[in-house]
Amino acid sequence: MNRILVVEDELRVAQAVKRALEAENYQVDWVLDSAQALVSAMRPDYALIILDRMLPGPHEGLDIIHNLRANNVSTPILLLTALGEVKDRVEGLQVGADDYLVKPFSIRELLARVKVLLKRPKVTMGAIIQVGNLKMDTQAQHVVRANRLIKLSNREYKLLHYMMYNQGEILSKERLISHVWDENADIMTNTVEVYMAYLRKKIDRDFPGEQPLIETVFGFGYRIVG
Repeated sequence: MNRILVVEDELRVAQAVKRALEAENYQVDWVLDSAQALVSAMRPDYALIILDRMLPGPHEGLDIIHNLRANNVSTPILLLTALGEVKDRVEGLQVGADDYLVKPFSIRELLARVKVLLKRPKVTMGAIIQVGNLKMDTQAQHVVRANRLIKLSNREYKLLHYMMYNQGEILSKERLISHVWDENADIMTNTVEVYMAYLRKKIDRDFPGEQPLIETVFGFGYRIVG
């Protein structure tokens, strides 16, 4: 049974989230103070952390995420925030959150996000992410397929990392832009198409004897599957 930590100081929100998760057979712990949250979140037995950005106590949500990532805690984090501006969402992602949900939110959407995050491969600092025979060393930042090193630009690497981390999930161009490019960059959706073509050449077309890994899901986005 997956164990989830909920960090939320609004009583009604926390109770609704806890009830919904427990109805889906998750084991749920709830804390409302940021100091206790930081201690609890360091535990290795949580499969997911649902974290409110604005909390009572010495830390806000982004501080907690920064501390966790600095201490090599790679537990997936779903950030809850009342701050819905693009720059606020990007700030949370850049500091280390895996996904975000803007308040007020639908419990059905929260459960869907939780299921997606729990399906992701368990990745620790320095671990290998693998899709088929494509392997990424996240510490050395090396990518290898069929025992051959693939040279990628920094942007190509970031794009591939995000796709591999979310392997099997359909990723829209807008979502890829918000996670892979800087918040101040003026990026058009056709830029994603250009970089996806670069990746396809290096990951798939340069390996004609191997199964293609990157798929276009027309009208929705892209995904990588092994």
